[in-house]
Amino acid sequence: MKAAVLGSPVAHSLSPALHRAAYAGLGLDDWTYEAVECDDAALAAYVTSRGPEWAGLSLTMPLKRTVLPLLDHTDQLAVVAGGANTVVFRPEGRYGYNTDVQGIVDALTEVGATAPGSVTIIGAGATACSALAALAEFGAAAADVVVRDPSRAADLLAAADRLNVHVRLLSLTALTDAAPGLLISTVPAGAADGYAERIRVTGRAPAAVLDVVYAPWPTPLAAAAAAAGAVVASGFAMLLHQAAAQVELMTGKPAPLEAMRAAGEAELARRTAVH
Repeated sequence: MKAAVLGSPVAHSLSPALHRAAYAGLGLDDWTYEAVECDDAALAAYVTSRGPEWAGLSLTMPLKRTVLPLLDHTDQLAVVAGGANTVVFRPEGRYGYNTDVQGIVDALTEVGATAPGSVTIIGAGATACSALAALAEFGAAAADVVVRDPSRAADLLAAADRLNVHVRLLSLTALTDAAPGLLISTVPAGAADGYAERIRVTGRAPAAVLDVVYAPWPTPLAAAAAAAGAVVASGFAMLLHQAAAQVELMTGKPAPLEAMRAAGEAELARRTAVH
């Protein structure tokens, strides 16, 4: 059977290391998993031309929203979050799922983060929408969302409405020094460094932090938060747990989580040594 991760750019993806380790651990010696460069314009042709030898696809941005009209069946979490990062091919059609939500929930649970009293999310893209859905799983009813351009937050606000989570949009300059119970940064490396500096200077950190960046690690935000006493969940943990959920959806077998973790950590270490 075949599977792949699609995105643009996709060469940096850790997904091949994680999924291949899972197949090895499950004894699925005839399964393959590749990284495929694919943008919005090419997605429909790629998805619709997969044959019966295909088990599924992992999708990175910007494809998580683009794929929705191509699906025959869409999981409720993918509907409310407004994006699917997983496609599973079955005889009865193409099924779409969002395992990013599970990845966020599991990454926070793994470090002992509890239901937060207050939440701040940095960013308003597809991962931020998944973060809102994860917060709903934790029972949170509201979140502050820090955005550079409020006009680009329409998808996030629509997801918040579907989830019945109240969102207040803030600019980074409008943030106070009061630390929330939970901070989730969904922005690229470097984009949250200003918040990291604020934590470093004030010494006031959220009780828990999840930074979806996984390399280089720790990020300035993760380092500042940990130094100020926060529990910190890494982007790698989120990636690992969402990949494990994908493996289970595609293979029908429990994912060998620790084998996947070891393979991902080894690949990150290899990349660090190269650079």
